[in-house]
Amino acid sequence: MAASERFYRAAESRIEWLTAGVGTAAALVAAVCWGSRAAAGVVLGAALAWVNFRWLKQGVAALAQLFTARAGAQSVRIPKRIYVKFLGRFALLLAVVYVILSGTLFPAAAVLAGLFALVAAVLVELLYELLRGERLPDAG
Repeated sequence: MAASERFYRAAESRIEWLTAGVGTAAALVAAVCWGSRAAAGVVLGAALAWVNFRWLKQGVAALAQLFTARAGAQSVRIPKRIYVKFLGRFALLLAVVYVILSGTLFPAAAVLAGLFALVAAVLVELLYELLRGERLPDAG
């Protein structure tokens, strides 16, 4: 495995657990400040963001494998469940939006805040990489 591939896999892994961690922390804050319904909404949003990220990652990896194989004239079989996950994430998000808008048990703002757990996780990963990153040698 190339160094760049290890780097990206490690970053993806950190983003996954950071999404869960940020979602949990936000749910605790929501529970203290706004109650259990808001906390449950944040947990639902963060869980949806986590599932969406995982399914998107699997779909992109399968498509990359397919396009790489076509360039090399290999025969690659992509499992149908990958396609279902890749497209199913839209259906899942639409179903949740429908439930929220049709009078749900969870406050819409709390679910939306939970969905932003993924954005926060990516920002934390970005800061981590910036602070940890190696500097390029001086040109002069």
